[in-house]
Amino acid sequence: MIKKVLAAVSVVSLAISLLPVFSGISKAASISDANTTMFGPNVYVFDPTMPAADIESLAGTIFTTQEKNQFGSQRYALLFKPGTYNVNIREGFYTHIAGLGQNPGDVSITGGLNVDAKWANGNATQNFWRSIENLTIAPSSGKMRWAVSQAAPMRRVHVKGNLELFDFDANFNAGWASGGYLADSVVDNKVTPASQQQWFNRNNQYASWGGSVWNTVMVGDALPPAATFPDPPYTIVANTPVVREKPYLYVNSNGQYNVFVPALQTNTKGVSWANGPTPGSSLSIDQFYIARPETATAASINAALNQGKHLLFTPGIFHLNDTIRINNANTVILGIGLPTLIPDNGKIAMSVADVDGVKISGLLFDAGPSMSPSLLEVGPTGSSLSHSSNPTILQDLYFRVGGAGPGLADIDLKINSSNVVGDHFWIWRADHGTGSGWGVNDSNYGLIVNGNDVTIYGLFNEHHNKYQTLWNGNGGRTYFYQSEIPYDVPNQSSWMSKNGMENGYPSYKVADGVTTHEAWGLGVYSFFRDAAVKLDSAIEVPDVTGVKVHHMTTIWLSGTAGSEITHVINNNGGRVYANSPSTAMRQTVAEFQGVGTGTPTALDRTGWTATTSPVNSTPSNMLDGNMSTRWTTGTDMVPGQYFIVDMKAAKTFNQLTMDCTGNSKDYARGYQVFVSNDGTNWGSEVASGTGTAPLIRINFASKTARYIKVVQTATATNWWSVREFNVYN
Repeated sequence: MIKKVLAAVSVVSLAISLLPVFSGISKAASISDANTTMFGPNVYVFDPTMPAADIESLAGTIFTTQEKNQFGSQRYALLFKPGTYNVNIREGFYTHIAGLGQNPGDVSITGGLNVDAKWANGNATQNFWRSIENLTIAPSSGKMRWAVSQAAPMRRVHVKGNLELFDFDANFNAGWASGGYLADSVVDNKVTPASQQQWFNRNNQYASWGGSVWNTVMVGDALPPAATFPDPPYTIVANTPVVREKPYLYVNSNGQYNVFVPALQTNTKGVSWANGPTPGSSLSIDQFYIARPETATAASINAALNQGKHLLFTPGIFHLNDTIRINNANTVILGIGLPTLIPDNGKIAMSVADVDGVKISGLLFDAGPSMSPSLLEVGPTGSSLSHSSNPTILQDLYFRVGGAGPGLADIDLKINSSNVVGDHFWIWRADHGTGSGWGVNDSNYGLIVNGNDVTIYGLFNEHHNKYQTLWNGNGGRTYFYQSEIPYDVPNQSSWMSKNGMENGYPSYKVADGVTTHEAWGLGVYSFFRDAAVKLDSAIEVPDVTGVKVHHMTTIWLSGTAGSEITHVINNNGGRVYANSPSTAMRQTVAEFQGVGTGTPTALDRTGWTATTSPVNSTPSNMLDGNMSTRWTTGTDMVPGQYFIVDMKAAKTFNQLTMDCTGNSKDYARGYQVFVSNDGTNWGSEVASGTGTAPLIRINFASKTARYIKVVQTATATNWWSVREFNVYN
């Protein structure tokens, strides 16, 4: 992944009250007992009576294996029973570290627990697939380092000190980082993102937060910084509308394993355990089928599900010859140690019936060598039931096509049920690793949402061949979006939407028929590595009153000269096309509020007239309804050419189209739009942009005027032609 921008961060330390720590258990144990539990050889359960040096040595051996093991098959869970541990641990790929107390204060690590990026000279942009949860860290150095990118969540953690979300290179510069996700956690002092380009927070508490590079979204945090956008680019949402915290494994006072299932909560602020234990209920471990990779099969898993069992997947790779089918309401599917599900024969890896209250968390879905229609399907096609009082929730789920080996999937995640809550996804078509390349690891769509009233927090979705996100259901909500469009498009003709009429596929596409949708903090980035490819708009949504998008950003990371994202949303916002000046690298749109009621209506052009500069051809041809006639400049495009349309009376409108189909190279390479009531006083432009195709569609806030002036602003060796000019409301 190509990432840019280093940020110096300065923050003020504040105090936060500390939570008590459970005293733990006292039975002496040997380190050799650590991986002899029911969870198999890849799960290490530590006891506070085990020698700290032995725990540290074993964890260090695992880290040495996993530090650079980005696409390896090894998976580990390191679990700490209640008590205090004076150890220093570094965490690598495919490692899950968690406390086994019921609350974060029950397990305390007093040395350190860190993720660094020393293996990449401080560059943390590939520090994926690891996690930490449900414990307290009192770092002896006063700070914890969590230098991560995608698929590396921190949940239910109390940091008694400072938290740094980046690492330094050999020259003590802040190395690049591209995270990240933090939820239900407390940091007593300051959080320093520094070079973290984007970050998502939910229901946290911290003394201070030290800046943002491109996009930081905070939902339900107790004391967030002041809301600003785009400098610094904070998006603050006061309360989390609906969520239940992720289920987790714990040991009760009798030494028995249980899974705690937090309760559904609405309109929350701050951590769930601030005033006592997280609300919820416990399930004993004997209600679970323990799926171990050396013994479990799709058949044995489905048999257990049919008997009413829940599922706990342990670390490892699970090759599946059939779909895992979750048909019972309220089933809990919990993965520890990044268990990875691979459908070997082109089937769906996991499907969920249209039922209430299913909880799925902690899994990596890895596409197999045969094309799967989807990797996870929630609800069958046509699902229509309401689950508003007991929604299905999906948490810490990752999807990968290619990278570790050959992989093919039409859709990675398909949500057909309504009221589903998603809480942290990374949906990734590999841009590096084994089996990656255009036409090699095809993944047409990262996410398709067909259900109504679906809410997603922390959506990371990258590199798919067509739409990264396609949202067909009404009432959808997204809180934070990070997306890189595909790097490896070989040429423009290979990447055209709308039957070849529009450059590229918008990363975040809300279907034309949707009437209600809202999204906060969307960032779309480009690195067209292999060709001068253009994307017309990073985001495309219906222009209707029920659609709102807040705080949008586009970034040109790098790429072939001539590549660009032309607009931010719906042909609004400037283009990004180079690393400098700063406006060429980053563009923002603060707010989009739809203004229409549905499909735009073309205004009646009867009696309209047009004048042009240069005076040439027949201006009325652009108003005659005949695509076989045209107006043209008769000379090469240069800045300053224009036409003026007199509508003979004031009209209200919010969209224009210029169509030169039939003379496919004669579209305006750049344009400005002005309006006037007297044909003399034009004021400031109401829209501007870059033409990229024969049909140019220009959207803007609703205007009422008699005259419209379109100025051509670029240079090209083609004539400027318009076969039809239409105005819509």
